[in-house]
Amino acid sequence: MNEEPDMMYKLMILYMLEKVNFPLSNSQISSFVLGREYTTYFTLQNTLNTLIDDNFIHAAIYKNSTQYSLTENGQYAIRQFSNKLSSSIKEDIDCYLSDNKYDFRCEINTISNYYQSESGDYIAECKVNEGNTSLIEIRLSVPSEEDAKIICNKWQNNNQDIYEYIMHKLT
Repeated sequence: MNEEPDMMYKLMILYMLEKVNFPLSNSQISSFVLGREYTTYFTLQNTLNTLIDDNFIHAAIYKNSTQYSLTENGQYAIRQFSNKLSSSIKEDIDCYLSDNKYDFRCEINTISNYYQSESGDYIAECKVNEGNTSLIEIRLSVPSEEDAKIICNKWQNNNQDIYEYIMHKLT
C-alpha cells in the first residue's frame, strides 16, 4: 500500500479538526473528502479508525452520529506535519470549513438524546453547548419512548426559540 496518500488523508482530517474549535461529525468530514473525490468511503473510514487507534483523534457517539476531535497527540502531529499538505488542499479545506462553519457548529452543539430510567419512564436530555460551556440543558421525564423521541426531534429544530423563551421568562 502506498503510504503517501494515506499520510495525506490523515493530515487532511487532522487539519480539518485543528481548524475548528468543536468536533466534526463523520458525515461532515466525509462530505468534504468524498465530495471532492480525494479518496473512497472505505479508505476514509479506515483512515479515521487508524487515527483513533493511534490516539490522534477521539471519537464520541451522539444520537447515532460519530463526532471527532483532536487529541493532544493529534494537535502535536498537525503542528509538526501540516507543511506536508499542499497549499491548494489547505485552501480547499479552509473554504469548505468557512462556507459551512455556522451549520456545523449548530449541528454539533445541539444535542438531544433519551434513555429509559430505572423507574421505567424515559428521560429526554436536550442541550446546547457553545465551546466547552453548556448554554442550556434540559432533562424531561416522559412516560413513553415515543414522547422522548418527539422531544429530541423537536429540540433539534426549535432549541433557539426555546432558549430565547426561557431566557425572556427568567430575566
